[in-house]
Amino acid sequence: MKKVLPIIIFLVFSFYHLSGQDPQFTQFYANKLYLAPSFAGAVQQDRISLTYRNQWPSLPGTFVSYAFAYDHFFSNFNSGVGFLMLRDLAGSGNLSTTNFGVQYSYDIQINNWWHVRPGIHFLYTQTGLDFDKLLWNDQISVSGTTSTSQQPPGFETRGDVDFSSSVLAYSDKLWVGLSVDHMLKPKNSLYGNDFTVPVKVSLFGGGQVIRKGRLLNPIDESLSIAFLFKTQDKIKQLDLGLYWFKSPLMLGLWYRGIPIINNEKVGDAVAFLAGYKIENFSIGYSYDFTISRLLSSTGGAHEISLIYEFKTSRSKKKRHMVPCPEF
Repeated sequence: MKKVLPIIIFLVFSFYHLSGQDPQFTQFYANKLYLAPSFAGAVQQDRISLTYRNQWPSLPGTFVSYAFAYDHFFSNFNSGVGFLMLRDLAGSGNLSTTNFGVQYSYDIQINNWWHVRPGIHFLYTQTGLDFDKLLWNDQISVSGTTSTSQQPPGFETRGDVDFSSSVLAYSDKLWVGLSVDHMLKPKNSLYGNDFTVPVKVSLFGGGQVIRKGRLLNPIDESLSIAFLFKTQDKIKQLDLGLYWFKSPLMLGLWYRGIPIINNEKVGDAVAFLAGYKIENFSIGYSYDFTISRLLSSTGGAHEISLIYEFKTSRSKKKRHMVPCPEF
């Protein structure tokens, strides 16, 4: 029974994943273009980011997500462009979701304190399944046959186009943003049905409550609070976080869950984060510790992020940047 229970739990949550729920990242500020297209080009000049997430490794057929992003700021046009690639694998049959998209954002200075960045994201999304890797009940029967009576889906992959939009407002110490994903409700059924990915709405923000620095290094130490609220179909999730940065080290603590809404007494998970940041390079690691009823079954989640920022021109002009954390 101890071996069967994790499989049952995995199948239940796989059903929700099949219903169109998006993969999530604990270090969403290390994967800014996935959070909102308004972050495209919100960098001094160029940025490359890589993210890897392994969720619930104790279960068979775990959830693994990869993300790659590149963005650039065009100072002459006050605009940012970005490219985002995401691949998510789930289950023993490698149920996959792959997204390729381009983003655009424009920075508007409202006054001496506030900027607003609207952003858009056009992408192609593809769903796939390796049917040969699935194991059915008639393949493990006493007859010993390796064939199955189950019919493969009508398509090995299914693709569609999608669109997202967002808006971000920020000052020297505060930021708040809203992102709406899957506005075209792309189809993702491998059997040709009209199942679509539901719209996802994300509201995020935060601020630096403490900031210390010097003339040559304006932010040498800071303490920030942040939040992220997401809703997609019938699922709602709230993340509350705290960051402490003392150059070059960053430590973070996140709480995930809405106990009253999610019918949990303590929430879903607590995430611990550690990051190291030098002038152009950042690396972060986080671990999600499950505190719900799945505590003994999932194994939490591991996530690693890498960010590299660089310049392709000799411009020395410093821009007013979004004050959100790097991880």
